[in-house]
Amino acid sequence: MTLKIAVTGSRGFLGWHMLAYLASLPDTATTAIDRTVFDNSTQLAAALHDTDIIFHFAAVNRGSDEEVATVNPALAQALARALDDAPAITGIAKPVLPVIVHSSSIQAGNGSTYGQSKKAASEILHTFCEKKGFPFIDLILPHIFGEHGRPDYNSVVSTFCHRLANGQKLSVENDGEIEPVHAQRVCEEVLRLARTARSTTKCASHRIAGTVMRVSTMAQRLEMLASQYGDHVIPDLRDPVDLDLFNTYRSYLYPQHFPQYVERHTDERGWLAETVRGINGGQTFVSETNPGHTRGNHFHRHKFERFFVVAGKAEISIRRIGYSGVETFVVSGDKPCYIDMPTLHTHSITNVGSGPLLTQFWANEIFDPRNPDTYFEPVSPRTIEIGQPL
Repeated sequence: MTLKIAVTGSRGFLGWHMLAYLASLPDTATTAIDRTVFDNSTQLAAALHDTDIIFHFAAVNRGSDEEVATVNPALAQALARALDDAPAITGIAKPVLPVIVHSSSIQAGNGSTYGQSKKAASEILHTFCEKKGFPFIDLILPHIFGEHGRPDYNSVVSTFCHRLANGQKLSVENDGEIEPVHAQRVCEEVLRLARTARSTTKCASHRIAGTVMRVSTMAQRLEMLASQYGDHVIPDLRDPVDLDLFNTYRSYLYPQHFPQYVERHTDERGWLAETVRGINGGQTFVSETNPGHTRGNHFHRHKFERFFVVAGKAEISIRRIGYSGVETFVVSGDKPCYIDMPTLHTHSITNVGSGPLLTQFWANEIFDPRNPDTYFEPVSPRTIEIGQPL
């Protein structure tokens, strides 16, 4: 059975991560809803009327006190009103009530303008769902980070990663405790909760847990990862937190950081080049691709993968999930280099030469067919249509 899921705030940080996560699942149909849909009550009601789960992630995190205080409760009111109006607008009564999941914050009710606005939005949706019998989950979110977060807006992790990627030093002004958790880990847990809640009519609060650490500790971990990677060494990524921080950091290096050319040592025997330097393991494999043929057209959520063309000529194409722009790199074994695939980007490699293409691939983990972290998605441009199923 296909789950019909709507995601508000689809152009925001957590909204995009949820859309990317849902793109990895075979049993979901997704409708993306951004602020323009909220501005049209009829369009919003139509987008929501036939959904099983609504992830309400639309919110204002930063801005004037007046904007933050006003917009977040107003978005919740607009959502409730659209759900109330949907049967009349569409002419279809929903046989099963959708689960509404609202992204709140550990700051809710802490006295700050943002915290008060999130608390007010939670109360609006809670009251509405209790009245209508809708299942409701109020998510209490800690410090969320991940690929493509906006520096100086979404997360201190985003800010630090962006600065490191641009060669800047990190400074910690307030060394308080934070509780970071990667957005993809949040999406996994949130969807599991929503699936379970479909069989209830309860309203509940759920707190997502992260890894508690000081800002200085997180900064030190990022500096170590960035320093090792800058020396062409792949860090030890066995700790999922380090893997998530590393993938987030790498997202700010792409695409300008690639390709990375390596030194080729030659003598009368031929040539030798170092393709991978890793602190801990991983898996290496080699493929030969015939002229005109393509491998890949898939993406990974957590796996770190490197492509190194040993012989022949290749075109490596990469596209961020949900976006149309494709970055293309033409590389050759005549000038050895590697390109590291950014997570949540679909990628492919095509033999554009006249002879065989020999490529070495490296991944930070041994392939597990039970949990491959590999999801088919063509690199050819495909955007998320706002207000329409994905």
